[in-house]
Amino acid sequence: MSLQSYKTLGKSGLRVSPLCLGAMTFGEDWGWGASVEESTKIINTYIEKGGNFIDTANIYTNNHSERIIGDVVGRNSSLRTQMVIATKFANNVFPGNPNTAGTGNKSLITNLEHSLRRLQTDYIDLFWIHSWDFSTPMEETMRSLDNAVKSGKIRYIGVSDAPAWKVAQAQTAALFKDWTPFIGLQIEYSLLQRTVEEELVPMAVELGLGITPWSPLKNGLLSGKYTRANAGNVDGRWKERNGGNTPTEAELQIIDELQRIAELHNTNVAAVALSWVNNRPGVSSTIIGVRDLQQLEASIAATTIHLTPEEIASLDALSMPPKTFLSQYKDMIPIMQHGGIEINGFKPAALPMLSNMQPGQY
Repeated sequence: MSLQSYKTLGKSGLRVSPLCLGAMTFGEDWGWGASVEESTKIINTYIEKGGNFIDTANIYTNNHSERIIGDVVGRNSSLRTQMVIATKFANNVFPGNPNTAGTGNKSLITNLEHSLRRLQTDYIDLFWIHSWDFSTPMEETMRSLDNAVKSGKIRYIGVSDAPAWKVAQAQTAALFKDWTPFIGLQIEYSLLQRTVEEELVPMAVELGLGITPWSPLKNGLLSGKYTRANAGNVDGRWKERNGGNTPTEAELQIIDELQRIAELHNTNVAAVALSWVNNRPGVSSTIIGVRDLQQLEASIAATTIHLTPEEIASLDALSMPPKTFLSQYKDMIPIMQHGGIEINGFKPAALPMLSNMQPGQY
């Protein structure tokens, strides 16, 4: 596999690289990103290696991220045709103006026009709802997005950081009313964040949304920088965001296993962690966030790894989140419905007599 091993995003004809270049690090306006010069090198190197998918947002580095992409890609007509540019709206970049936040029609149009100007393009390939707006009627948002697609200013739409039930409601309404449906779902997903497998991942698979995981390295914790040897006593974004805490024993066990597998494949820890995420059910393209060319090369190495079933099973076992009521109940459904009958090659264990179960046991 390579960056040119394109996949269609969800139930669409939009072809994207298996690793998407995340642009939240473009610009130093937040105090920790890449300079304009370094961001330009990162974009050009990603493109030279066959990548075609860049993801940003109107709010990233105070919208400097969009302007950098516009300067490198938007103003270059041949590159613009080649690249898939995604950006997001919903968060307010105009403090004090209540109608430039959320997903209402006025906010959507205003933010879309500003993003187009910053990106120096007359259309956006993928326009994401950055976070769900519970104060705006879902129908207004979906109708407004559909109008923007029909106007030619947007090609496709997606949704990020939203409850499964709201996404399902909006997708069903879009299909029923012949509005433009979502083709993508952006969620945090990593070896250290697997709770999305409970409802969001199966929902995306069922409804035809390609998953584009963000923070697949958990803010750098799975980048190889933090190890048992240094006990996490190194500076980094993960440590900053976790109040200076060090990794837990459970986290270190996952890091240890990533190191072991990386040595077997003659690669780096980040590449193994990214490869695991990128091969999960429903995932179309994993978002990588880098601040220099070295980090970009380390991430791209994930496209050359083929994890064995045993290696995947080992990482799965170490990273499995605690079962919730829903996952426990889902395990019991085939037992309750079919008992010991074998169906599609699966034979559930015997169901304990309900009369013998204590209160709260299931």
